[in-house]
Amino acid sequence: QLQLVESGGGLVQPGGSLRLSCAAAGFTLGDFAIAWFRQAPGKEREGVSCISSSGGSTNYAESVKGRFTISRDNAKNTVYLQMNSLKPEDTAVYYCVALGVWGQGTVVTVSS
Repeated sequence: QLQLVESGGGLVQPGGSLRLSCAAAGFTLGDFAIAWFRQAPGKEREGVSCISSSGGSTNYAESVKGRFTISRDNAKNTVYLQMNSLKPEDTAVYYCVALGVWGQGTVVTVSS
């Protein structure tokens, strides 16, 4: 069974950092591009970042460019999203997706 599991969310103060992880089970993550999405309360889901299968190409939403970094460790079958300089508007449920498979999400709350 193909499965993605996100972790690393939590409560952080504005200006703080978190690193999200997306671990795959049942398939080799390194064969596919991966994307992170987020959905804030009352808002539509939006794309945050994506990375190619090799890791050589990345893209970011304008709202997170310069603050978030996506990376992958294919040996660990895991993709990461390093989030720095977090803002209250980054509060959302964060999801990773690959091959049409979505994880269950991890909650990020940025609040003082």
